[in-house]
Amino acid sequence: MITLTCSDKPWLAHYDKGVPTVIDYRRLTLPQMFQTTVGRYPQHTALIYQGHHITYAELQVLVRTFSITLTTLGIRKGDVVGIWLPNTVATVVSYYAALTIGAIVVMANPLASDRELNHQMNDADAKLLITLDLLAQRAIALRDKNQIEVVIYASLGDFLPTHLKWVFSFKAGKKGLAAKVPATDRVYSWKDAMALRGTPIPEPAIHPEEVAVYQYTGGTTGRPKAAMLTHTNLTCMAQMYEAWFQLEKADERVLAAPPFFHVLGMSTAMNLPVHMGWSVVLEPRPKPGKLLDAIRKFKPTLAPMVPTMLSDLLEEKALAGTDMTSFKLITSGASSLPEEIFHRFKERTGITINEGYGMTETSPQTHLNPLKGRNKPGSIGIPFPGTEVRIMDLETGTRELATGEAGEMWFKGPQVSCGYLGQYGENETAFQNGWLTSGDIAWMDEDGYFYIVDRKKDVIISSGYSIYPREVEEVLQAHGDVLKAAVIGVADTRRGENIKAFVTPRPGRTPSVESLMTHCHKELAKYKWPAEIHIIDAMPESSVGKVLKTDLKRMSA
Repeated sequence: MITLTCSDKPWLAHYDKGVPTVIDYRRLTLPQMFQTTVGRYPQHTALIYQGHHITYAELQVLVRTFSITLTTLGIRKGDVVGIWLPNTVATVVSYYAALTIGAIVVMANPLASDRELNHQMNDADAKLLITLDLLAQRAIALRDKNQIEVVIYASLGDFLPTHLKWVFSFKAGKKGLAAKVPATDRVYSWKDAMALRGTPIPEPAIHPEEVAVYQYTGGTTGRPKAAMLTHTNLTCMAQMYEAWFQLEKADERVLAAPPFFHVLGMSTAMNLPVHMGWSVVLEPRPKPGKLLDAIRKFKPTLAPMVPTMLSDLLEEKALAGTDMTSFKLITSGASSLPEEIFHRFKERTGITINEGYGMTETSPQTHLNPLKGRNKPGSIGIPFPGTEVRIMDLETGTRELATGEAGEMWFKGPQVSCGYLGQYGENETAFQNGWLTSGDIAWMDEDGYFYIVDRKKDVIISSGYSIYPREVEEVLQAHGDVLKAAVIGVADTRRGENIKAFVTPRPGRTPSVESLMTHCHKELAKYKWPAEIHIIDAMPESSVGKVLKTDLKRMSA
């Protein structure tokens, strides 16, 4: 067996034909990228929202109009604009309009608590917030606790096709899909905001290396930090996808399943389609039933997803009656894809999921399985062109490891963030001479495919043994009655830590703790057996389905 390190780049031999080993990246700003597409494909459909089609030329008008709104309200280059919205037309317009005038965008989860939202807006020093009418009252009330001066609220009914607007106006209030917002100083509806007409100011010069987005980490292991993503980071990421997929036609349809406020959705379901001139199918409420409805109606060809979405689709009865043959590609990212889900999805739909890997700090991806070449279940795939990867020893972080050895994965590339906002200590730890230390333990096989073992912070040390929670979770999830599993370490005076597992049952199933323990005893070495297994109704999860282990540990305290 040949022993290699990442420096030998064995993955290059497994690139699909035509994928370059090096990309001559065009250093662009996001507004330049958008305007280039408008010039090339003005009449192509850019957005599909509940059946309403908006061309790139029409989207350009909306972006220009809203950029005037923002400058009329006092927003200038370097100011921070918050966007607290699901996937709607207003989200896309707000994002590109703010960037056009040189503002920095911070995206927030509509499900965020007041405390979480206030932390992000204060930390980023946001001056203006765009949100939903359903959230407007909360946003207005929080102005006393942050620097936000102006609130603009949109509605889920904005941009609906004419025949649906009447239905929406009649039913929205009863179904909790809309809310009336009392007149308040410096608070505007989307319609009124778009009608504001100050004196247009010249669009400022923006350098590609300037920060475009303050993107907050998921906070699954600690308090969220804002990764500073530059225009170069985000436009180079779009160019990486372009080279990887080699889908040159501008008639693809992307199902925007992941939310734009998450970096995976922002890059794969918004920036990439805009770069390519593709259509984006918007779904503000990405529940499995809604996603299947969108698939049946609009026949998307591409869809980025996260493991939770794939798992939930498998539990949906309507999946059996949904024609999935329009898809050329479904990818999985944001968290590890259990092999059991990979195989079940292929059996049910005939679609092979392309698993990848990324972080908020990498805009977001560094790895993906080849589109046409070998796809290895359980692997996050191989690095994108121009992405440098190392596996470093866990003890000192100074020695690069060989194939088959597990260590911390480090990155360098044009998609890697320039650092965290205001986190000087964190920056010194996470960024080492241009390399980002991921905090993930991984190993590389002889073909250059990578495998995630676990989070460095999540490793459980019990009786001197290192136990990786993901291995125990995979075993539990392979039990026929288990939908999801999560494992944490809890303090123990004799062993140091014990293994505590949480599982949620599949619909209609009632697993017993005894049957789960028996399953673990059969599949795992004795030192990896859980000391406790708790069956719970639902996992505490982030917006893209990552289990919030901090919450599980809090529950166990």
